Parts: sequence; C-alpha cells; structure tokens
Amino acid sequence: MHSATAQAPSGPAMPELVVERPHEGVALVLLNRPDATNALSLNLQALLSAAFTELSADPAVRVIILSGGAKVFAAGGDIKSMVDAGPIDIMQRHTERVWAPLERCPKPVIAAVCGFAFGGGNELAMHCDIIIAGENASFAQPEIRIGIMPGIGGTQRLVRAVGKFNAMRILLTGKPISAAEASQMGLVSLVVPDDKVLDEALAMARTIAAMPPLAAMQIKEVVLAGMDAPLDVALMLERKANQLLFASHDQQEGMQAFIDKRKPAYQGR
Repeated sequence: MHSATAQAPSGPAMPELVVERPHEGVALVLLNRPDATNALSLNLQALLSAAFTELSADPAVRVIILSGGAKVFAAGGDIKSMVDAGPIDIMQRHTERVWAPLERCPKPVIAAVCGFAFGGGNELAMHCDIIIAGENASFAQPEIRIGIMPGIGGTQRLVRAVGKFNAMRILLTGKPISAAEASQMGLVSLVVPDDKVLDEALAMARTIAAMPPLAAMQIKEVVLAGMDAPLDVALMLERKANQLLFASHDQQEGMQAFIDKRKPAYQGR
C-alpha cells in the first residue's frame, strides 16, 4: 500500500490528513484529528481542498474514499475558531472556495462513515456521491443549538436528499438520527456493521475503479447537473453525454469485450 501525507505549510508536525492508495485506481482520504473528533479546523479544510484538487487531476485515480477512521467521521466544525468571529471574518474565510474541489470533484467519491457525522461532518458526507454508514453511525445538523445554522450546504443538500419535512426536523431540532433512519430517508446508501464500513467502501471502490472512468465521470456530472434542471433539459444533458461516450476508446473496448465474452481493459480515453 502506497501512502502519502498531506500537510499545509503552516500546519502541525502530525498530519491532519492522510492520503493512501490502497488499490489501483483508488485513493483513500483519511481525516486524522482523533483527539479532536476530526473537527473540521481551518487547516484541515485547507488540506481537504488541496487533496481533492490533486486527486481530481490525477488520471491514475478513478475513485476516492473519504473516511474519518473506525470511531468518528467528523463531529462538526471547529467552534473555538468561530466563537469570536464576526460576519466579515466568516465571509472572508470563503468556505465556498475551500470546499469547491470537493463539490466539483469529477470522480466518484464514497464516504465511509463510522460514528458521528455532525454539522460540518454531515455536510462533508453530503458532498460525496455514495455514503456507506456503520450501524452505529449517526448524522446531525446541530448548528441551531449554538445559535447559528449550517453554512456549507447543510440546508440545501439535506432537503434535496431527504425532502422538506425530514430536513426540517433534523435542522430545527438539532437532534441526531441513526444510520437506519438516515437510510430510510435516503441520506445513506448502505448500512453495514461498523467493522465492515471501510471494507465495504474499498470493495465498492474497486468495482467502480474497474468501470470505464469517462462513463463514471459523465454519469456523475449529468446526475448532479440534472437534479435541479427541468426534466426535458436534464434528459437532453443525458442524451448528449451518452452520445459523447460513443467517441471513446472505452466504449469500443467495452462493447467488443462483451461480444468476445472477455474482461474489458478500460483506459479512460
């Protein structure tokens, strides 16, 4: 297993983010602030931004897994860095720019969630495309309990994932929901035993990494772009993306391999 650490120039000696390559085509991004329940400090957010920028541009990476480890995904933002901040301070942090590489990552991203995914942690999970949760995982947007509200997509992505009435309950009470509830609502893709979360994420990532990467990226782009578009516009986007794939080497390889009854070798071109 090849591994590397990501560290901001002014960051601490211990890396807050670890990037590993556990399998061909798969990158694992691991939040590494166990003593702070992986709270999303400004430094950790910057590291995530830099890591996703790099991985998005790396042709060797076809799928990304985002994990907080076996005990906690991320238990929110760093409250200490916000308690004395004014509105201009918050505005000038430009979280929309910091989080843009996650939001715009062209490759499939799987969140492997154990333990708490609260506040910014839930928002981070919702930036991903697939969420695999442990049976004892829980999800919450508790910002209202400290006098604020979600600011990195917690209201908008949540309502699109679970509908108005479920979202309002989560947002207005600040109370956590279980992995089972989250699955019923449509927030979670799959619930597995806690000790199987990363194994399941790796197995799914290997499956996706074996698919033609251009098709995977086009599927992701069209799903996300079409979600809020009128159906006729979204269907047009789908048709155009499908037509485009017929210019790819991988389309020829996939269809010929099917006819030849052999395993295809996709090259991402």
